[in-house]
Amino acid sequence: MLDVVDVGKRSLAAYRGVAPDAQLDELLRLSDRLRGARCMHLSATSYGGGVSEILRTLVPLYNDLGLNADWKLIHGDEAFFQVTKRIHNGLQGAPGELSETEKSLYLATSHRNASRLINDSEDYDFIFVHDPQPAVLAALSSLRDSRWIWRCHIDTSHPNPSFWEFLHPYLSAYDAAVFTLQDFIPPRLPLQDVHVYPPAIDPLSPKNYPLPEELARHVLEWIGIRTHRPLVTQVGRFDRWKDPLGVVHAYQRVRPHVPDLQLALVGSLALDDPEGWEVYEEVRAATAGDSLIHVLTNLVGVGNIEVNALQARSDVVVQKSLREGFGLVVSEAVWKGTPVIGGRVGGIPLQLPDDTGGLLVDTEEECAEALLRLLRQPEEARLLGERGREYVRQNFLMPRLLLDHLRLLDHLATARPLPPRDIVPVSLVQAAGLAGG
Repeated sequence: MLDVVDVGKRSLAAYRGVAPDAQLDELLRLSDRLRGARCMHLSATSYGGGVSEILRTLVPLYNDLGLNADWKLIHGDEAFFQVTKRIHNGLQGAPGELSETEKSLYLATSHRNASRLINDSEDYDFIFVHDPQPAVLAALSSLRDSRWIWRCHIDTSHPNPSFWEFLHPYLSAYDAAVFTLQDFIPPRLPLQDVHVYPPAIDPLSPKNYPLPEELARHVLEWIGIRTHRPLVTQVGRFDRWKDPLGVVHAYQRVRPHVPDLQLALVGSLALDDPEGWEVYEEVRAATAGDSLIHVLTNLVGVGNIEVNALQARSDVVVQKSLREGFGLVVSEAVWKGTPVIGGRVGGIPLQLPDDTGGLLVDTEEECAEALLRLLRQPEEARLLGERGREYVRQNFLMPRLLLDHLRLLDHLATARPLPPRDIVPVSLVQAAGLAGG
């Protein structure tokens, strides 16, 4: 059996007054046609990245609208996840190729996961498979009654041909695929039904819920941040694509001009990302001896509340990625009114249009110049954050993502109608809440 993630309960009515009303109203109408449908989301880990954060909110909202949704995890050992990390990097253009031993290990583990899938997935109408780790399961599984969707969250616009040729044949088993940007669709994708929509953040999660200023300051002091000094923060996995060392170098360029400037590098270390430990050690070595640089992880108690406080109370947030599928942390920071300096890659420009939310950069030098500019011009920084917050509200909150999901399911159900199913009624309380209560 596959492991099931306990996601608790969420209510879509709670987003009334936060997300746009039109999105909430459309969700209620659309869910009527899908009520009772069974959905599974399949991923590699329940923590430590954007996919897990999205599913922790998205799955219970499916259930709140009357669908029956589960989130399950594949099994794998460290050697398997070493290979999947190489596939992940290769699909984003990293050099190299998989050895025959690595291919065999990946496929053998995937076959075992496909067997587990058969045991408990026979009656799912829809199966979402997230990212490269479980990507071959649609082809290896005998469950053909389900509608299979591959949700690729990374930038596969220019994949390493060796890695792409390995994965390519297995993707034809899917009914549809979803990418964050049109540009991310890889060459010769063996699917006709392709959809494009970006991820979103949950404004009601512990990471994004408004913190009282006194509590935020207390949290920062507790983890070693001095709240009377200026602060720059980058949040994200310890991943070379996110260029944490480049952020350190940009910060070091600015430091002589702002001597008391602090830098916080915050990341989660996750089961499916063994390379993260290597990058973490590199960052620790590069910042050793500088008491104003704080390298923080989930292993020392830095979680959602601490990240919330850091993003809300930083003068500037940086996301200087070299490759980036989307970068939820950009919208998270902008939602809190904090300006972001982002790498001009992947889904980051989508979140930072002209004069909204922050500034885009290409190099360490540009990053340093943008940092110094916003630190010296707090009014410009404030206006960027203010405009960005409304932009995020309209485009990158969870109800909009849920609406995209339900539109896709409705599209697939129209092409191949669902079998008869038990209907789960919507409570009168929920209906009243979504209708304007």
